[in-house]
Amino acid sequence: MIITAMANWRPAPGEMLEWRPTIPDTPDHPDRARAVGVHAVPASFLQANHVRGVDAAQRRGDRHTGFLGSATEVEGDLDAAALTRAIAVFLARHEGLRTWFSVRDGAVLRHRAPADAALVPVEAGAAATTDSAREAVRDRLSRDATPLSWPPVAIGAIRRHGSFSLYYGADHAFSDGASQVTVIAELADLYRAEVTGTPALDLTGHEGSFLDHVRIEEEVSPSYDLHSPELADWIDVVSRHDGGLPRFPLDLGLAPGETAPMEPVERDLLTAAEADVFEQVCRDAGGSFTSGLFAACALVEHELAGTGRYDGIAVLSTRHRGPFALSQGWFCAFSPVTFPVDDADEFADVLRSATAAYARAKTAASVPIGRVLELLATGGVGGAGLARSPQLLSYLDFRRFPGSGTPADECAVLFTGEGRTANASMWFNRDHRHFYVGAQIPSTPTARRAVRRYHDRLIDLLVSVVRSHDTADVRCA
Repeated sequence: MIITAMANWRPAPGEMLEWRPTIPDTPDHPDRARAVGVHAVPASFLQANHVRGVDAAQRRGDRHTGFLGSATEVEGDLDAAALTRAIAVFLARHEGLRTWFSVRDGAVLRHRAPADAALVPVEAGAAATTDSAREAVRDRLSRDATPLSWPPVAIGAIRRHGSFSLYYGADHAFSDGASQVTVIAELADLYRAEVTGTPALDLTGHEGSFLDHVRIEEEVSPSYDLHSPELADWIDVVSRHDGGLPRFPLDLGLAPGETAPMEPVERDLLTAAEADVFEQVCRDAGGSFTSGLFAACALVEHELAGTGRYDGIAVLSTRHRGPFALSQGWFCAFSPVTFPVDDADEFADVLRSATAAYARAKTAASVPIGRVLELLATGGVGGAGLARSPQLLSYLDFRRFPGSGTPADECAVLFTGEGRTANASMWFNRDHRHFYVGAQIPSTPTARRAVRRYHDRLIDLLVSVVRSHDTADVRCA
């Protein structure tokens, strides 16, 4: 699998099929999905914040771009009945996907679809070209992968003789990067089981309900206050950023508060063999691949922007809070990674600081982000800047996921909707082929130049670490 821009997905033309909801009608309720009551489990903080934004955008008539999607190719003629059964098993496994949201007077309410609600295949015309097939799917995800109706996902296929493209999209409130990495392999495995009659992989010990995750967050949140040690780095970083969150350190060509259409950027950083050496160098020095990555970014930012302290916001997983390793949902935490860097620092010095900072960040991630922001705001630490999206850094190692290397995984792509941004957040990914970065930058000439300069220098530094085999000899200058 590779994370890439949707424009780089090149499905062959074919007949379009969409799995759409069928909810048996009753005389008094022709649309039973919207007739159900409020679910006892509320939206998580991330879900509620996102859903309010989606609802406001819908009321303005804006195009929905807050989704994540993935797609792959499957050999053999499509057996639509078998895929329908596979989808039913998939939805039954993941309780959170059987819910949706409404917004009433600013309150976000969760609802559950009726037990007999199902998805069935519907012919949706034919696509004569690759571009028309891809754009039809893009339109479908914008229309149907929304949290404001059931299902909050959109599943479909592009059928042709001898093979078919399988795609899946979910509103961000119901998915994250790890969910998208696993979903295509899971659907392909369930389909294989239905076609061949052999058992699907037993994942029951790793697919806990996202609703249980929400309950856990609600239970632990009150145990933290502004004096909790897990908040120390948050307080430090927010205080030094005028009550807000860190931004990309170079000029992106935007006025304060301005955003621009998001433009995807992808760069190869290291080959697979080079990534292995980089990891070994970091481990030999007492760090890890991830802390080495933060150290490299800190040195680059010090050189290019003159920063004396690295302040980044890491995207971390909360799946360890229960049996959620392979669950579908938004299992994300955010933590500051902050440490000093100066002209005299060598890579080994910065790596030690980054390793300690990343350890603190993982501890800080035990505090649900909603509680963090609440405490910072009510405690007088944070200001209006807390509402703005920060510069984010994420790292995923695809080799660790079940299904890695399978045919469905090998030709799979993962993409997101493309809205607007004021940052240049970086999503670092590693597989058995290479280590690369995908960035989401503002579509301005200044941003393009700045991000290319940043990535160029990052590549130079990473390669120099690999080639040195001695961290004591590696400098950023």
